[in-house]
Amino acid sequence: MLLKTLLIALVMVVGGAMNAAAAGERLTPAPGRAGRSVTLATHGMVATSQPLAVQIGLDVLKNGGNAVDAAIAVNAALGLMEPMSCGIGGDLYALIWDAKTQKLSGLNASGRSPYKATRAFFASRGLEEIPTSGPLSWSVPGCVDGWEELRKHFGTRSLAELLGPSIRYAEEGFPVSPVIAGYWQAGAARLRHSPDAARTYLIDGRAPRAGEVFKNPNLARSYRLIADKGRDAFYKGALAQALVAFSEQNGGLFSLKDFADHTSTWVEPVSTTYRGYEVWEIPPPGQGIAVLQMLNILEGYDLKKMGPESADWWHLFLEAKKLVYADRARYYADPDFVQVPVRELISKPYAAQRRKLIDLSKARTRVPAGDPKWEQGDTVYLCVVDKDRNCVSLIQSNYHGFGSGLVPGELGFALQNRGCLFALDADHANRLGPHKRPFHTIIPALVTKDGKPWFVFGVMGGDMQPQGQVQVLVNLIDFGMNVQEAGEAPRLEHVGSATPTGRSGSRTGGIVQAERGISEKVIAELTRRGHRVVSVRVNGGGYQGILIDPQTNVLHGGSEARKDGCAAGY
Repeated sequence: MLLKTLLIALVMVVGGAMNAAAAGERLTPAPGRAGRSVTLATHGMVATSQPLAVQIGLDVLKNGGNAVDAAIAVNAALGLMEPMSCGIGGDLYALIWDAKTQKLSGLNASGRSPYKATRAFFASRGLEEIPTSGPLSWSVPGCVDGWEELRKHFGTRSLAELLGPSIRYAEEGFPVSPVIAGYWQAGAARLRHSPDAARTYLIDGRAPRAGEVFKNPNLARSYRLIADKGRDAFYKGALAQALVAFSEQNGGLFSLKDFADHTSTWVEPVSTTYRGYEVWEIPPPGQGIAVLQMLNILEGYDLKKMGPESADWWHLFLEAKKLVYADRARYYADPDFVQVPVRELISKPYAAQRRKLIDLSKARTRVPAGDPKWEQGDTVYLCVVDKDRNCVSLIQSNYHGFGSGLVPGELGFALQNRGCLFALDADHANRLGPHKRPFHTIIPALVTKDGKPWFVFGVMGGDMQPQGQVQVLVNLIDFGMNVQEAGEAPRLEHVGSATPTGRSGSRTGGIVQAERGISEKVIAELTRRGHRVVSVRVNGGGYQGILIDPQTNVLHGGSEARKDGCAAGY
């Protein structure tokens, strides 16, 4: 009891907490949901999966930087401190609310395939699928250009200032946190296959242990180059040259032109309404519109009446997910190369059409894609809200743990394997082509209410991301949970869907992974309806969120216990 009292006191001090009644939310989790308290603050807040990275972001805010400045600094720190999940060898997506103009912008900072990457190339090597590791899984990393685009359009600090704290930690070392240490251990076998990766990330052939101090001087040097020379160091300068040389030595397809021609894309976010709230996502090639499609289908049911612990709610969620992921497998792709029917897919009439396919008493085992009637469409997450209520929802990833499993020489970071998400089927919307973006799993989210930002959040974990976002939103909006409870509540994850890579999904309805906390009664009822349910300790992914109370303007931060991270404010 004393420990709990001290913990709540600490959160109150760090968060500058307001009275719970005035804030309109409980400070502690609901009965039966063990976890952390909501973090409250009045000025600014940062939430992500590593506490030291959160502190770096808070320092930026306290020293006069804005939400975008803090987000870049936090992302750089995560690339050092959670390297299996993200880094400058990966891609970035972000949603930015600009308080001055009262507008929301979307940034697609994902990279494209090499110009030499053709289906004929893979066919000549007898490959029916793109490998999930190694040099043939690479696409151009978009992270560094994403930082510069964010900074150039909305930031107030130089890259040198924002990368400085991470450079110091890389040189002096940082203590590895427990969950990240587990991820590191899980990836150690892959790292041992590559001498460069092993030298960069292993200590005497093993992963660093929880609490052990880890240094990455090679990454410090790469960060210094970027801080001194800007994004061109990565795409036209010494880093680009080193990356291409490493590719040529290891059978990759990169050329200097691939890097020189790289650009990020500012996009118009897309949205749907859900019970009076407007939920915003970035359009394809990301999978964000899957969230909007699922919410549209679920809006037709009285979920509040069903309750968060009912088999009916979970059954509807699973059936909606299956319908939407069938569309995801067929339609989601790079809109620069194919027409993606985004407007039709996220429309209310289309949701009503798809909703008719749901049988409340029985699970579907085979789910075809719908016809939206075309008209001429591992990962880290962080969110920041500053004193002016600028908001950043940012997600960044290598895709698989340590990406391709390869570290280019002495550059200090792993290269992503995002290119393996292309299909080699010539008729597939997401088919491989030169200088093309693959289907993408990373999706930042933001919710507005009455034209103002209300909730900035994200959920990590590949296919789990849309599923997790929907569960968090239903927990908040339908079930009345606070921002902490909404993320910590037990989840279901449906696995086994067909994917936009062309890889086949389950023909028997897939498997439902039920976390601890889902009752035996619910599991038994879902099984009776035809779902194949297995119990797991924890599902993939992780959640961070910051809610802006529309009555008090107080910030409510949530960071679930599936990760090492926290939400902190001032």
